[in-house]
Parts: sequence; structure tokens; C-alpha cells
Amino acid sequence: MIKIGYIGAGSLEFGPKIIQDILMSNIIAKDGLEIHLMDINANHLDHTLEHCEYVKKKLNRSANFYTTTNLEDAVRDADFVVCALEKDRNVYWSQDFHIPRKYGFKQVYGENGGVGSIFHALRNIKPIMELARTMERLCPNALLLNFSNPEHKICEAVTRLTNIRAVGLCHGVFMGRDQISEMINVPLDRLRTKACGINHFTWFQQIQDAKSGEDLYPKLKATELEGDMLAKWHELALGRILLRRFGQWPSPASNHYGEYLRWAEEFVIPQLQFFYDPYEGHPWDNDEIPEGVYTIDRVDYQRPWIKDKNKILFPVGEMEEQVLENEDGSLKSSIEIATLIMEASLSDEKIWLEAVNVPNNGAIPNLPDELVVEVPAHCNKSGIQPVQMEAMPEAIAAIIRLHASIHKLIVEAYDEQSKDKLLQAILIEPNVNSYRNAVEMCNEMLKLQQEVLPPIN
Repeated sequence: MIKIGYIGAGSLEFGPKIIQDILMSNIIAKDGLEIHLMDINANHLDHTLEHCEYVKKKLNRSANFYTTTNLEDAVRDADFVVCALEKDRNVYWSQDFHIPRKYGFKQVYGENGGVGSIFHALRNIKPIMELARTMERLCPNALLLNFSNPEHKICEAVTRLTNIRAVGLCHGVFMGRDQISEMINVPLDRLRTKACGINHFTWFQQIQDAKSGEDLYPKLKATELEGDMLAKWHELALGRILLRRFGQWPSPASNHYGEYLRWAEEFVIPQLQFFYDPYEGHPWDNDEIPEGVYTIDRVDYQRPWIKDKNKILFPVGEMEEQVLENEDGSLKSSIEIATLIMEASLSDEKIWLEAVNVPNNGAIPNLPDELVVEVPAHCNKSGIQPVQMEAMPEAIAAIIRLHASIHKLIVEAYDEQSKDKLLQAILIEPNVNSYRNAVEMCNEMLKLQQEVLPPIN
């Protein structure tokens, strides 16, 4: 029997769909299955448990589900641990966004890159390191499958500071594949791609026709040059410039890879992120959680003049509707690859993975070995084996190497409880242009988020 501990199972985005993927697997669920759903708020688990029972009944599975707020109970003797946690997401993300910009640091988002991501990382490293330490005691051989952001910074803390095997999972590469497919009018199942880099800053080294083996990069570059520069401007304009100057197509989207570039604001409009009127007070002071505007092209300008207060506002980045069934009522698999990794680990079938976040260890030759990179991989009972990639173009590698140093300093700041290391990470962040403002911003963020940040002195 397989035991899966699911930490943060109340997640609206990942909870139901990952559970559904697991229960749809004939390999994982065939001989009995225990799924322990853990969340710090028991009420958050209701919708996930309800979906578990629905899928179990529909598929006639013999799985057993347990809900708990106790971390040790959830992971004890687990074979796999899934992590998708984030505390008071929009409140803290609005701080990550607005406070650095208040001091003149014009990050476009602040989730996985940008000054705000440093504090986002420290907040999530704190509970996930507690999880990893607990796994070392209670399930040392289990694989940690992490969905929490910032993927690379979190996984780097776990892999540098513990013996736990951890892999970060993100569907960003599939967004890049969708863009390429649409631009060159080639169906997704005809695309063979390989992309690498760091999470939310990956670059396609290979774009081929899966049947003929034809290199499709010339077609992509020709198609891009023919296109109206304002077509899908917010989604594609920055990517098109990066393709022209650096020679490779990036993924997943402008407001993601734009986080790593100081000049990205020329192509990304960030001002709507977590919009509120500061005259009325900050959302973290008055408990008015701001509505996150993921990208400007998703704004519904036809919305009612009077907002429905009863409508649930989904956190930034989460889908407003989970489509979990096909039109005929049959269950639908998600694009997430966590279940593929579990299946490969149990069956010894060698499975292709489009993107995993793991320590580099030479997979990308001109990046540091300990840096957690995003690369394609194969997986079987022996574990995850990253695909050997080519060296990255020097301009791209130079950007990533700087962020590798930021990641290392963040992990050291956490481990040493060092404000000096934290400030060093802030001061070399590309968006920072003032020492005095960096110090004052750091002090304000440490005070503002002291309840959820690890000790930093």
C-alpha cells in the first residue's frame, strides 16, 4: 500500500486536481492507497476531501483519505510527500509587490524573481524546512514533490540543508510550448522541445517536429519577425525581444521571466497588480484583501459596476475554474507531472518529464552545480535523471549566475539567521538601485512580515 502525505491540501489550485490525477493512476491506486490531507486550517480541507470521495466513487477505488492539521501524522512512513502551501497568499504578495516599488525598485511582479521574491522565499522556506526536517525523522526515503513558489529558492534550501530528495514542479514550460505551437501553427503533439534555465526563466534549446525531426527554430524566428509587434503585446512582446537578442524563446510568460530583468517594465504593465487606493489604508492594515490582477489582458472590463461581495476572489495565479471533467463526464487528467514521477518510481517504467527543478550537477554546463535548475528529465525507480543540456548562451547564463548567487545568499541568510546575508542578496538584485532604500525596505519588510518570516538578526 502506498502512503502519500499532502501538505497544503486545501489549495484551491492544486488540491483537487492532484488528488484526481493520483486516483486516476492504475499504478498508484491499484493495490490500495492512503492519502493524508494536511492543512493548518482544517476547514480548508473540506472541498478537497469532498472531491476525493467523488473521484473514488466514480473510479471505484479502494483508497482511504485522512484529514489532519498535524504534520507528523501526515508524513509518518510516507512514500511520497506533496507540498503546495502558501499562507495568506494575497496579503503577503501585495506586500512583496508594493513595498519594494515604494522604495523605487521597479520589479514587475515579485513572485519568483525581483526583490519581493526574496521575502516570498524566506516565508515559504520556513515551513517547508520544518517539513523537510520532519521527513528526515519520519520518512527519510520519501520524495518531496513541491509545488510551492519560489520553486528554485525553496528546493535549493531543502537540497543544500537536508538529505531529503526534493523536486520542484511547475507547468510553466507547457505555457511556452502553447505559445510556440500557436505562433508557428504546429500542433502540440508534433512539437519535440527541450528547455532549461531556472524556474520561470527557462529557454528552449530545441524546438523540432516530432515526426520529421525538422528544426523549427527558423520557422519560429521568421514568423516572429512577420508579426505585428503589438499583437498579444502583454503576453509576447518581451519574449519576442529576448528571442531577437538572445536567440532562444523563453517561458513561461512576460510577467514571469520579466521578474529577472531590470528593464522588463518597458514591456510589462505591472501597475494593476494588487490595486488599491492607499488613501483608504493598506490592505495588510485594514484586512481588505486586494484582488490580484495576474496580467492586464485578463482584466474583465465588462464586470458589473457593483462588485458581488459574495464572489470568491481566487488568489493570483490560480485558475478561476477547475475543469476536471471532459464534456462526456469522464475524468480529465491535469498537465501536472507529479503523478508521472510517482508512477515511474513505482513501476520502473522510464518516463519523460518536460521540466523538473533539481540541483544542476552539470546538467547545464555553464551554471553552478548546487543551483536548482529547471531541466527536462527521465524518471524510473532509480530516481530522476536530468537530461544533459548544452551550455546556455553567455548572456542568459550571466543573468542566471547572478540569481544563483542571490539564491545561495537567501539560503545562507535563513540558515545563519543573518540580516547581513539577506541584505547582500537584496543589494545585488537587478532591480535595486539605492543602498539607503535597500536597507530601509529590508527593515520595513522584516517588521511587516515578522510573524511569518524566519528569525533574521
